[in-house]
Amino acid sequence: MERKWEEEMSRQQVLHRRLPKRIILVRHGESQGNLNMSAYTHTPDHRIPLTPLGLEQACAAGQHIKEVVSKGGLLDDWKMYFYVSPYERTRSTLREIGRAFTKKRIIGVREECRVREQDFGNFQEEERMVVIKETRERFGRFFFRFPEGESAADVFDRVASFMESLWRDIDLKRLGQDDSCDINLVIVSHGLTMRVFLMKWFKWTVDQFERLNNPGNCEFRVMQLGPSGDYSLAIHHTTEELVQWGLSPEMIADQQWRATSERGSWNDDCACCLSGFFDDMKDSSSEDEFK
Repeated sequence: MERKWEEEMSRQQVLHRRLPKRIILVRHGESQGNLNMSAYTHTPDHRIPLTPLGLEQACAAGQHIKEVVSKGGLLDDWKMYFYVSPYERTRSTLREIGRAFTKKRIIGVREECRVREQDFGNFQEEERMVVIKETRERFGRFFFRFPEGESAADVFDRVASFMESLWRDIDLKRLGQDDSCDINLVIVSHGLTMRVFLMKWFKWTVDQFERLNNPGNCEFRVMQLGPSGDYSLAIHHTTEELVQWGLSPEMIADQQWRATSERGSWNDDCACCLSGFFDDMKDSSSEDEFK
């Protein structure tokens, strides 16, 4: 019996090694568009560059990420794999982040168009965009589609497609996974795309998405692998941080459950989600269930 338990523990350890230890979502540094909205009137969105401050933010983010994955330099068995949006500001952010790592630490990098910014249309006339964004607030951020552009729901669809490819890459070990070290997957992207990614991954509802605050420039979110083989924001981040990001008590409870629990029935262990869909549900032990 003891030997079987040891074999199972060994199998679980190997399974966890094949999955990235962390999936880290990073927003780009401060861009000229963040500094002055008029930049979008004469420069295509994908060509908007970082400001000098944005470059500094990205360089600092690289050092912070390095501290996270190395436990402040205490660990040596880790490597990095990067995905990056094709926009100039995200590619520049990645270049600055990369300064924190030696070549042997980086397994690979891939440009991924599906994690690009939400499309707001082509050249964006400033006064018109103010009116359009006011309309979005009344309509709802998730379903509102910008004229000649995308809605957050459109971004959701392409992010879902990217996740399918990501899982195939993981299953086929295309990320160069090595059982001897932890792999940290970093996705350098955009604020809304990050929120949609988390929504899709953790199966958040549209109402829950609408609660979320946009991350600041070069802020990152760490999804870390828990003991059950599930990812959680609550392993690296504090409850206070989750509250600041806009997560509801139910969403935080889910993250805490993912961080500590073993595999089982989510509905049994964290049944608070059911109240969002059903009213006055009867206890399953009721004798009247089939009457």
